[in-house]
Amino acid sequence: MADPKGFLKVPERETPSRRPVALRLMDWKEVYEQGDAATLKRQAGRCMDCGIPFCHHGCPLGNLIPEWNDLTWRDEGRAAIERLHATNNFPEFTGRLCPAPCESSCVLGISQDPVTIKQVEVSIIDQAFANGWVTPHPPERLTGKTVAVVGSGPAGLAAAQQLTRAGHTVAVYERDDRIGGLLRYGIPDFKMEKKHLETRLAQMQAEGTRFRAGVEIGVDISWPDLKSRYDAVIIATGAMKPRDLPVPGRDLLGVHYAMDYLVQQNRVGAGDFVAEQLTAEGKHVVVLGGGDTGADCIGTAHRQGALSVTNLAIGIQPPSERPEHQPWPVHPNLFEVSSAHEEGGERVYLASTVEFLSNEVGEVRGIRVAETEYVDGRRVPKSGTERDIPADLVLLSLGFLGPEDRAIEEQLSLPFDDRGNLSRDEQYETSESGVFVAGDAGRGQSLIVWAIAEGRAAASAVDRFLEGSTELPFPVKPTDRALSA
Repeated sequence: MADPKGFLKVPERETPSRRPVALRLMDWKEVYEQGDAATLKRQAGRCMDCGIPFCHHGCPLGNLIPEWNDLTWRDEGRAAIERLHATNNFPEFTGRLCPAPCESSCVLGISQDPVTIKQVEVSIIDQAFANGWVTPHPPERLTGKTVAVVGSGPAGLAAAQQLTRAGHTVAVYERDDRIGGLLRYGIPDFKMEKKHLETRLAQMQAEGTRFRAGVEIGVDISWPDLKSRYDAVIIATGAMKPRDLPVPGRDLLGVHYAMDYLVQQNRVGAGDFVAEQLTAEGKHVVVLGGGDTGADCIGTAHRQGALSVTNLAIGIQPPSERPEHQPWPVHPNLFEVSSAHEEGGERVYLASTVEFLSNEVGEVRGIRVAETEYVDGRRVPKSGTERDIPADLVLLSLGFLGPEDRAIEEQLSLPFDDRGNLSRDEQYETSESGVFVAGDAGRGQSLIVWAIAEGRAAASAVDRFLEGSTELPFPVKPTDRALSA
């Protein structure tokens, strides 16, 4: 194990500092300062190498956390990245974007602050890239089998890398003009700079994965045509159908889905010109929804120069401490202050949107909200508590309802489950032989670690389908769920 007395000598949790708010609002760089090596070693040394490491169960990938904590504490960075890559294709993504359910399951967290698992993880991969330890792993032989992966988010990329290394010829199709899916256009640079994505894509290309950007399956190539060209197809298109808010005034100018707003800013950050870009500059911005996407909108609005930013959530404010009904080792729903919330704005809970208010030319000028009350288990506006909030730009960040399914439904006739996701069996295969589903398209909106885990598992299922057997890992079944209340 790491330092046998580490958790006794260093009981407190230490994480890298965020850059000063006034400074980071002037750019789009990541918010965290460079971590200190001595601090990282102390934190890795707090890992207890538990007899039953619940962090494994908290992580869908089954990351070998005690092992690479020990190697980090021993300054064996090259061995640490080998153990980390054994279960996780993209720790540079998860180390920046995952909410770390592993830390909620850390045994040390029963009596102290948990180990800073996520920070150790991202430090291992950053050190590995800096030292040239991450190299291409092309297959020793080719099988002659071909696989199409539709969608280049974390699930699609994980499946593609696994299958390429197994010797199959893999082509990744992406309807956007650049590869990366939500990693490219859905995540602001202040959370993950795109250089990390570019570095990993270069490795994958060197291994033999082929990328086809700007090709929409179902439009440019029909789904039946794609299936006829390849020995297997993986659908990893995500769950991009946004949840709407059908209240009066929804069609006013200035009311937009959050993802439309974030995508445009990411395109501008990539150097593209976006005509009539949605921008918060000089506007009163209201973000509806209290999740990660909402926080991304808040941080983006601050950097664009919003006059004010208000975040409305229909439910109650989560507690700051782990509640009794969400005991260890489940991942609790807690009140958190992300970097974006730290930068300013107002957060309002128990706020139900009644209607969007219009000015004389059909633009949104405000939102009428009321206090939320619970009636027969439903959340409804409480009569008599209405008030108006100024708003020139409203961003709907209310979650997603499943994959955008029209072409799949019309051209492949694949069934959907009762949650609007593509149905698949325990081997990730649909009712159409040779067509598999991985990630949010089959699971529904979820975490990046679930997407990567499903991509790896689907790759194993496809390899078995093509070759009759497989040595690729199968970390999760489609029916697996996280430890949650």
